[in-house]
Amino acid sequence: MARQRKKKGRPVSGWLVFDKPKGMGSTEAVSKIKWLFKAEKAGHAGTLDPLASGMLPIALGEATKTVPYVMDGTKMYRFTVTWGAERTTDDLEGEVTLTSADRPDEAAIKAILPKYTGVIEQVPPKFSAIKIAGERAYDLARGGEEIEIPAREVEIDRLELIERPDDSTAIFEVECGKGTYVRSLARDMGRDLGCYGHIADLRRIEVAPFDEQDFVTLAELEAAHPPVPEGEEAGEQSYQAIAERFAVMDAFLIETGAALDCLPQVAVSDDQAHRIRMGNPVILRGRDAPVEADEACVTSRGKLLAIGFIEQGQFKPKRVFTA
Repeated sequence: MARQRKKKGRPVSGWLVFDKPKGMGSTEAVSKIKWLFKAEKAGHAGTLDPLASGMLPIALGEATKTVPYVMDGTKMYRFTVTWGAERTTDDLEGEVTLTSADRPDEAAIKAILPKYTGVIEQVPPKFSAIKIAGERAYDLARGGEEIEIPAREVEIDRLELIERPDDSTAIFEVECGKGTYVRSLARDMGRDLGCYGHIADLRRIEVAPFDEQDFVTLAELEAAHPPVPEGEEAGEQSYQAIAERFAVMDAFLIETGAALDCLPQVAVSDDQAHRIRMGNPVILRGRDAPVEADEACVTSRGKLLAIGFIEQGQFKPKRVFTA
């Protein structure tokens, strides 16, 4: 018989709302957080470019099952556009391809903003993770290949000019849905204004249901990270001893269920919870219990138990949480 591989790491679960610094890639950030928490499993909800900073929600353990719900959440960015040059990557990293001596005034900038709100057609940047014939667009672009990326629909709830530090710079705030490229916004506004433009600074400040108050920095995490006791291997410690050592770190985590605020939530009894853990449906009782719902979640003793659907007053589990 093949030997079962022992899981590495702690069975810790929850969301960490990481304030990603510039220069760190999203995959690198997840690896760092996974190591700091000594977690078995980790993933993120929505990639941030290395040149961007701000909110990167990172799911640990059972919270990875709720990543799609955070991915679909509304996002808010604050970004700076430099006018006068268009670049290959639509940000500071790329080479300049077009230039202009023209600079837009405040009235001209504000006049085009309605064009970029609501459901709009947007062409993603050539240096993006979009797949073209099975290949990532950025890989093709780096190889010097000329590619045409088709436009796609994105939704922008709000786009606002916040500040104009000088004639060549404008600072905006945008609230948008999944799949929106802020770099494309800068490029397209620059073209519309006849002066060209690119992103000089980009910071994500919200990913629903999380906001700036939930931010945790790398410095805070590293300060709280417990050293391994001298002469003692982590694998030789009891689960309780490890939990106690990581108590300060774990206090940064937000409950897994916070990601599901968008769904109807129903509390169930201990007996019902036992049936759901076994994968069985339960009849929901109570005046306020929904009769039908395409998606809902149930809680037991205040903690997330399962995601499923409600049909004819019965909750039928699709995903059960163990922690």
